[in-house]
Amino acid sequence: MHKKDKVAVEELERRCELGGGGGRRGKPSLVTDLMGDPICRVRHFPTHIMLVAEYGEENEIVGVVRGCVKNATTGNSLYVKLAYILGLRVSPTHRRLGIGTKLVERLEEWCKEKGAEYAYMATDCTNEPSINLFTKKCDYTKFRTPTMLVQPVHAHSKPIPSDIAIIRVQPKLATSMYGQIFANSEFFPKDIDAILTSKLNLGTFIAVPRNSLSKWDPRKTLFPPSFGLLSVWNTKEVFKLQLKGVSTLKYACCEGSRVLDAWMPWLRLPSFPDVFRQFGVYFMYGLHMEGKQGVRLMRSLCTFAYNMARDDGGCGAVVAEVSQRDPVRVAIPHWRKFSLAEDLWCIKKLSKLHETKEKETVTTTTTTLNVGERFEPSDWTNARSSSPVIFVDPRDF
Repeated sequence: MHKKDKVAVEELERRCELGGGGGRRGKPSLVTDLMGDPICRVRHFPTHIMLVAEYGEENEIVGVVRGCVKNATTGNSLYVKLAYILGLRVSPTHRRLGIGTKLVERLEEWCKEKGAEYAYMATDCTNEPSINLFTKKCDYTKFRTPTMLVQPVHAHSKPIPSDIAIIRVQPKLATSMYGQIFANSEFFPKDIDAILTSKLNLGTFIAVPRNSLSKWDPRKTLFPPSFGLLSVWNTKEVFKLQLKGVSTLKYACCEGSRVLDAWMPWLRLPSFPDVFRQFGVYFMYGLHMEGKQGVRLMRSLCTFAYNMARDDGGCGAVVAEVSQRDPVRVAIPHWRKFSLAEDLWCIKKLSKLHETKEKETVTTTTTTLNVGERFEPSDWTNARSSSPVIFVDPRDF
């Protein structure tokens, strides 16, 4: 991509965010800085693309969309090629011209060429224009509604009980653990090893009762009786966020909380972080707990991730996204006002493979495979969730 095109895409993103309310008083909006890399949000997928729409004789960039293709589970250890569509933007001055629809349709063609059988996208449940575009014009179906839990990072670290041990898990062992835990979940990526060894992954950590640590040998028993497990992804190296459009009163209250905290640090007030300047986010994923002390252990792990973020300058929040039915949800600390109860995921079937009536047969030296039957027998878009757990790929966030 030429440098001028990168600048044009960044300018388009800025116009869309300002047009959506960011920068207008009383209309708060999170503005994203892609840090000079328009494809940063899909770059870490092996198969990815960004499409732009040009308009007029000067080829002005008036629309953009990104996409990627990966192998992920539909539940019950079944893998399909799955496309993820994100970052759709159309210039406020060129809307209602069908540009968004054309971008999505062209991206879907590319996804099909790469073998994708389904495509999905995520949006805020209040984003009616985006929902209408995908569900009414592009034939997507409302599918899952995970919850996004946000905990702002303030000036103080938080204590972790002394009877809890937190251990970093090596990527190879973490891969085995996640493969066993999330095999029956939805959206678990087949290349989990690549995620866990990425430079953006700050580590996988397990919390166990300290008195049981000497009895646990992962070479003999993969998991201890009670434990909490999670990984931490550093999104601040990919993009930065900034809150704009806040009223003068709210701005003054947030600033005042930090001033008071600085004057009287012994009170350990949860002062509001400076989100009016650019800040980064730590994303917690792969959260799982088991055993009688599971909730307590998971809370301690989240505290550990929070302290990591607090010690990393410029990190303003710790975020997790989980299914509403996931048992781990109750153990994740968060501020309700800044969390999202329903993050809408929509899905569409791209491939007709599952509906094939004629079964193509492939003969090998050892067995005979029915190609038309080797994948899931039903349409995932109409299926009830086979698991209360959704694995949120940190690269999607």
